[in-house]
Amino acid sequence: MTDPSQEAFTGARCLVTGGARGIGRALAAGLIARGAAGVLVADRDAAAVREAADALGAEPAVCDLGEADAPARLVAEAVERLGGLDLVCSNAGVLCADPDPADATSADDAAWDLSWRVNVMAHVRLARAALPALRAADGGRFMLTVSAAGLLTMIGHAPYAATKAAALAFAQNLAITHGDEGIAVSVLCPQAVRTDMLNATPRPEAAMAEAALSVEETADAALDGVAAGRFLLLPHPEVADYAQRRAADLDRWIGGMRKLRRTQG
Repeated sequence: MTDPSQEAFTGARCLVTGGARGIGRALAAGLIARGAAGVLVADRDAAAVREAADALGAEPAVCDLGEADAPARLVAEAVERLGGLDLVCSNAGVLCADPDPADATSADDAAWDLSWRVNVMAHVRLARAALPALRAADGGRFMLTVSAAGLLTMIGHAPYAATKAAALAFAQNLAITHGDEGIAVSVLCPQAVRTDMLNATPRPEAAMAEAALSVEETADAALDGVAAGRFLLLPHPEVADYAQRRAADLDRWIGGMRKLRRTQG
């Protein structure tokens, strides 16, 4: 019997942003292993993305998605080099913490601006540029890497939590508006994953490292979900329970998070 998660990507032409390392690189590797015809990995780190592409057998592209015109250029390059697009994995992201964990307003405007440009507008601009190609693919897919922080928030990281929540809201609008066109939208919302981002994260989030998934586990869960046509992809299934508790009683949830913050100093 054919594995549907394998069959879904056989012959697919795929663009993966943030593809030099971490979840992005694992997504690219997973797509190639599942029979993708071509994968273009994009990242602003030129040396790293070329190394990743060479190691994976993918195509490299150097691109800083924080620049307003970069997503459109990248999509045009991907369409030209791959002959079209069947899947976009919009995976690039940045994590900006509150410099003073006792002050949710302590991140400066530059941190908020960077977070907004990369964690929200890069998704919007990639989708805007990719929609024509995905329509032409007759069943295109668009996956956004967000975070469980978009569902639940993240203590001590106001710019990150706020922009991830905005990205999740955009993904829902994308799915609602374009699902009838045959474009399947998925949003990846993991908790801790063993990446450079986790290693650079101060307490309390580093305390989750014990339960952190590998990038390969995260990418496999994501691609299985995309193949199945699911919107919300939760490599950590407990996040669904947390989200339900939060929705059922937000005041109680906030109280619990305040208690958690106090216990973590």
